[in-house]
Amino acid sequence: MTTETVGSVEASASGPTSTGSRTTMVLGIVTLIALGVLVLFGLILSPADESQGDSVRIMYVHVPSAILSYAGCFLTAIGSAVFLWRKSQWWELVAYAGAEVAALFTAFTLITGMLWGRPTWGVYWVWDARLTSEALLMLLLLGYLAVRRLAADYEVRAKRAAIIGLLLVPNIVIVRQSVQWWRTLHQTPTLSLSGAEIQGLMLFSLFTGFVAITLVFIWMVIHRFRVAWLEEQLEAEGLDTAIAERRAEGVIS
Repeated sequence: MTTETVGSVEASASGPTSTGSRTTMVLGIVTLIALGVLVLFGLILSPADESQGDSVRIMYVHVPSAILSYAGCFLTAIGSAVFLWRKSQWWELVAYAGAEVAALFTAFTLITGMLWGRPTWGVYWVWDARLTSEALLMLLLLGYLAVRRLAADYEVRAKRAAIIGLLLVPNIVIVRQSVQWWRTLHQTPTLSLSGAEIQGLMLFSLFTGFVAITLVFIWMVIHRFRVAWLEEQLEAEGLDTAIAERRAEGVIS
């Protein structure tokens, strides 16, 4: 793979030529199968909880979605750091793709958390430490995406967005540790290094949820990266064409 420099940003001369590939097609099929298995175990085979009843089934998508939203944030932070260091467009687009998918998973985490909280706490939303810090994480991701899509030079908006991307990591630490640091209605982690609070089919259903949601996450990040890559190449080609036309006008005049 060769590279070329646009301004001070290193852009790869080769990359995806379409939004999908044979690999992503196979991955998509495997993902659909995994989601089907998740539905089977999560809604049918797994038993209801003694205290939470059937609402516990939300856990099988809520917990994995939360963890994968953190993964997307870390991906954005890593891509942002490498972009600021190496000026690599490839890594900047990885960060961008990670942020978009992380924002989607964070929103899904908040929605499923509210649906889970209604029968558990009696309300959809409370301003406790976990929910508030998760909402702030969502706002930070939206801020990153807003800055990244500003009508400005690519390098300028990418650099500003990358700085915001680095702030995602300390926010994730706050979200993750909020249950331990402050009094909160949110329950302690279902899975930890010391063990799991659930057993049997419930634990297996949660494991199935992690597998299925992880596959969804990977599939979405790959596709979003490919789309972002093609968008940037199209924009750069359009800019080159406009510059060439203006130069031609100058020669004629």
